Amino acid sequence: MGEVWGIVVAAGVGQRFGGPKQFEPLHGQRVLDWSIAGAQAACDGVVVVLPPDRLEPGTRPGGATRSASVRAGLAAIPGSADIVVVHDAARPVARPELFARVIAAVRAGADAAIPVIPVTDTVKRVRGDRVTETLDRASLVAVQTPQAFRAEALRRAHAGESEATDDAALIEAQGGIVVTVAGDVRNLKVTTPDDLLVADIFLAQLARP
Repeated sequence: MGEVWGIVVAAGVGQRFGGPKQFEPLHGQRVLDWSIAGAQAACDGVVVVLPPDRLEPGTRPGGATRSASVRAGLAAIPGSADIVVVHDAARPVARPELFARVIAAVRAGADAAIPVIPVTDTVKRVRGDRVTETLDRASLVAVQTPQAFRAEALRRAHAGESEATDDAALIEAQGGIVVTVAGDVRNLKVTTPDDLLVADIFLAQLARP
């Protein structure tokens, strides 16, 4: 497989954060800048998708949903791309090695590759305030980005303008082969202001020789 292109999805409004967290300062840069740098280190080209009212030179306007924003980025990726990596801007601590792992798994034959980490908490299914089931956490994982895809499979999955919380779910729905690789517990998703404090610590640690 040849060219690898990345999409950094950064068009969210950050409802839980209280604003667009991708533009918040973090360890000398913006959250967004760290995420773009991670993708650029692993990909031949990167498309950045931003809110339509916050566009910057060379970026693309996102849609009303995450999937719509991915499709906006996908439309800007050249047909010569064989692998597309989708990364959420809210994960600024993703390291180049993580990008390399998902890309290698797609090169090895998977339609999609996703980084995962074990679920350490007990997980229960509830209805209202009542517990209905305790799930077996041994069979559960938490999913991260970056996620890598065969470009053809990702384009096909988005052709029907389906919606999902991550693109791997669309590949699953089409019967594609989705494999997992080892994620990174430091690769947190910035959801609340406190997460910025943790991300800053992780970035400082990773910068040490």
